[in-house]
Amino acid sequence: MYNLPYTNKQINIPYLLKIGNGKTYKIGKYLIDKNLSGVALFLGEGTEELVGAELRRGFGDNGINVVHCQVVNDISIESITQTAFQLPPETDVIVGIGGGKALDFAKYSAHLLRLPFVSVPTSTSNDGFCSPTSSLTVDGKRKTVKSSIPFGVVMDLDVIKSCPPIFFYSGIGDMVSKITALADWKEAANRKLERYSDFASMLAYNSLDLLFIKHSYDINAPEFQRSLSTSLLMSGIAMEVAGTSRPASGSEHLISHALDEVSVRPQMHGLQVGTAAYLCAMLQNNPSTDSLRDILSKTGFFDFVSQNPFKKDEFLQALRLAPEIKRSFYTVLSEPDSYNRAVEFINDDEILQKLIK
Repeated sequence: MYNLPYTNKQINIPYLLKIGNGKTYKIGKYLIDKNLSGVALFLGEGTEELVGAELRRGFGDNGINVVHCQVVNDISIESITQTAFQLPPETDVIVGIGGGKALDFAKYSAHLLRLPFVSVPTSTSNDGFCSPTSSLTVDGKRKTVKSSIPFGVVMDLDVIKSCPPIFFYSGIGDMVSKITALADWKEAANRKLERYSDFASMLAYNSLDLLFIKHSYDINAPEFQRSLSTSLLMSGIAMEVAGTSRPASGSEHLISHALDEVSVRPQMHGLQVGTAAYLCAMLQNNPSTDSLRDILSKTGFFDFVSQNPFKKDEFLQALRLAPEIKRSFYTVLSEPDSYNRAVEFINDDEILQKLIK
């Protein structure tokens, strides 16, 4: 009889999964088909104007009862907890529509109440819409909090395509960060500091292949936008499979978290992460550094970020702080010479000179 160190485990994946055109109107049908008629609805700011008419028309045509509706502007864990436990007893499902705040608010509410959560992102700025975590404020500080992966994900590509370019570039930055996150995770496992999941790693790598191998790098192309949406979704599922954020979050995310703390005006998450991923790939001597550079060049990511570059003093401050964000979380930034090497790359690399000034 084998004495196995690890055993298989059950994982949750979205049961309802719809990506395509004209999906907003159909949300009501998708819910009623799953016998979910009592909806607590959480919307991002501006979402009502964007999708409200189509959404409510679909709800009305399918007999959906909106028992609670709220525009989200506060993502403190205290506010979410208070709201969640005051939802009407006839709530069958929690639906979040909008950007990160609305989705995280709704996701954590559903997690607290053990209710199904349906995630309806209106942009592709990051993979949080299908992750098993929520980014909330706890005691005034932004924290990543364990939640549950969504019961359903609905992405209306007609809505997605109307996003400003910054949301697509942010999503691209969040996607390429898998390259450095996976390298950090594997090295941590080699040092016996983490458990490694080959399947979760494969999912994360495949999400990159799906996005960048099949077609052009034109962010305005419908096929690119569909692949970006699907790739971000697969990244979220990879975290659920791994039971950790490791497949999607490494040294580059630590730098982004640090930038959030030290910057007077932090930039969008994916822009910070993508820029940091390029730097961290060089720190890692990552074999995919050339591919990462090529992707960020061809999609126009570097050109976009260079129009509003990071402040050098803030970036260097974030580099010093980053290893302290999670002290037990091994990444390339844990190495004693990482800061000095990073400064050299920032000073000498032609691309980084344009991104960090």
